Amino acid sequence: MDKDGEKFILSLDGGGVRGIIQLLALEKLEKTTNRLTRDIFSFVGGTSVGAIITTGIVAGLKASEILDLFRKNSEELFKTNIFSPFKRLFLGYLYSSNKLHNLLRQNLGEKAAWNLNNSPIDLMITAKRLKDGKPFYFVKDNKFNTCKCGNLRLIDCATASAAAPTYFSPWQIKHLGKMVDGGVGVTGNPVYQACVEAFYYSNSYQVDKTTIVSLGTGRYPERGSPGWLFSWLEWVLYELLSSPGEEQTELVQRHFSRATFYRLDPQLTTDIHLDDFRKIDVLIELGKKFVKDIDWENILAGKDTIFKIQPNKTSWYKYKWHTSKADHPEFKH
Repeated sequence: MDKDGEKFILSLDGGGVRGIIQLLALEKLEKTTNRLTRDIFSFVGGTSVGAIITTGIVAGLKASEILDLFRKNSEELFKTNIFSPFKRLFLGYLYSSNKLHNLLRQNLGEKAAWNLNNSPIDLMITAKRLKDGKPFYFVKDNKFNTCKCGNLRLIDCATASAAAPTYFSPWQIKHLGKMVDGGVGVTGNPVYQACVEAFYYSNSYQVDKTTIVSLGTGRYPERGSPGWLFSWLEWVLYELLSSPGEEQTELVQRHFSRATFYRLDPQLTTDIHLDDFRKIDVLIELGKKFVKDIDWENILAGKDTIFKIQPNKTSWYKYKWHTSKADHPEFKH
C-alpha cells in the first residue's frame, strides 16, 4: 500500500504453531483495512513458519484462511507415536518434510507451481545449507542481485525454511543441496535481512519513506534449567532459533533509524514448543488478547506509540543486551 511514495515491509519470525499469533494480528489488519495483506505490504519476509505464512500471503490467501489451514493440518503434521523418540534418536528428526511440502502443494492449488519470480510482491525466505552452514536468502531476481533464486519454487523455499533441525528432515533444493531452517543462529527474526534486501538490493525503497512491521510469535523468558541430554539439546536449539530476535530488532533500529519501525512480539505466559498442536486453543486465546492492543490504522499511519521502536531509545520491547557497532553483512543470492 503506497501513499505519497510510502512503502511497507512485513517481517515474520519463526516459531512453529506460535505463528497463529501472527495470523491473528494479520486477520485483524485485513478486517481493519478490508484489504489483503499482500495489498498493503509491498515486501514480505519470513523464516520457518513465517516463510509458510509468507507463501500464503503472496498466493493471495486471507490471513483467516491460512489460520484455518493451521488449525486443520497441525495435528496431522505433528503426529507422533511410541516410536517417535527412537526416530529422532537414530534419524535425527521427528517429522517428514515431505508431508509439509505435500500439505503446501495441496492447499495452494495451481499456485503451488509458482516460482519466486511469480510473486506479485517482493519477498524473502531464509534457509541455511546443511553441508556448509551457508545462509541463503531466497528472493525474486532483479538487476541488483545475482539472479540465481527467482526460478526456485516457492513451496520448496518455504519447506526448506521450515525444516527445523531435530524436528523436520532437511529439504533438498535442486543445485543447492539440503537445506534447514533459516532461523538457526541468525534469522529467527529476519527483519534486518529483509531491510538489507529492500534498501540495498532494490531501488524501490527509501529508508525515510518506509514503514517496517516485525511480527514475532511470542517470547517466554522464564524457561527452566535443562536436566538431561535431550532437554539440553532442546534448550540449545531454542536459543539458536530465538535469541537473534532481539539482536535483529536492534540492528534495524541502529542502521535504519530514519524508517518508521514497529516490533510486535507478546510475552507468553506459558512455554509452547513449536510442534505443540495441543496448545492451539491456548495460542488463539493469548493471541486474541494481544491483538486487542494493536491499532493497525495508527501503525500504518506512523502514529502508534505502543509498539514503535524509537531511535536511540528503548521502547516497550525491553532489550536484554546491546550489540556493539556492526558492519552490514555481505549478502549473496
